[in-house]
Amino acid sequence: MTTFLRFKPIYQERVWGGRGLESFLGRKLPGTTPIGESWELVDRPEAQSIGVEGPWAGKTLRELMATRGAELMGPDWPADRPFPILVKWLDCRERLSLQVHPPARIAPQLGGEPKTENWYVAQAEPGAAVLAGLKPGVDATAFRAALQDNTAESLVHRLPTVAGDSLLIHSGVMHAIDGGNMILEIQQNSDTTYRVYDWGRMGLDGKPRAMHVEQSMASLEANTAPAPALVRSAAQTVVLAECREFRITRHRLAAGASLSFKAGEQARILSVVGGQLTIGDSVLTLGDNGLLAYASDYRVTATADSLILVTDGFSSLEIQKP
Repeated sequence: MTTFLRFKPIYQERVWGGRGLESFLGRKLPGTTPIGESWELVDRPEAQSIGVEGPWAGKTLRELMATRGAELMGPDWPADRPFPILVKWLDCRERLSLQVHPPARIAPQLGGEPKTENWYVAQAEPGAAVLAGLKPGVDATAFRAALQDNTAESLVHRLPTVAGDSLLIHSGVMHAIDGGNMILEIQQNSDTTYRVYDWGRMGLDGKPRAMHVEQSMASLEANTAPAPALVRSAAQTVVLAECREFRITRHRLAAGASLSFKAGEQARILSVVGGQLTIGDSVLTLGDNGLLAYASDYRVTATADSLILVTDGFSSLEIQKP
């Protein structure tokens, strides 16, 4: 298995989404409904990435992890252990709900999964922003009171965004994404979201969306993460995020420049957020995401000025312990 592993996107309808993934990524979206998410790499019971080329075409990521996990992740990776990262594109035409994900130490008690995530802003309209982290002195009690009088937004930091920004959101941090952002989200393999406020919006079915106030308050009380800060850098190579669950490094490659990755080091995810590159016979363009297997050598060459994200640090069995 020496080729770049690419998978078929799984598109998700979202009330806050749009059709922007068609124009931004040059893809054909299904139907006419608002598409908020494209799941690019996922190994979950309810959603499975399916290979699109090479010897893994038609195979799910779960099948590959079960039968070729040693090649993908390393020699000791258990066959029944899911792929630990979920990668998705977000088309945030409207503001997302104000929400939180449960910290690892209380997630089982709440019946959920922890979810630390990173947002890379690939495109931002003028005035776009993200909301992230409670302001100093705001605790769960004060936040609960603000929910009652519809002033919760004023208690959360608002961070204006531009293309190239990156923000690491630990489990337990209150957050929302404003409309006008196109974001690549790289996260723990989790789909647990506790909504606490949704701006009075109705769902796609015309009914109010479910809120999870008590779970959200418990998550806030258990949170020990520092306040998030945007990473904004013009450096050729910069670490955008580094946490227990993963590390993300952005590389700027001029046309003709290359990066090499050696077999036997670790599994990696490569995401193209600008330009065009080749890996062997594969041509990669904006929006492509895929897996660089543990057991293979890779050489990535830019055929135009390019921006790529390389995610690693997720294949250690020690990291995957609860």
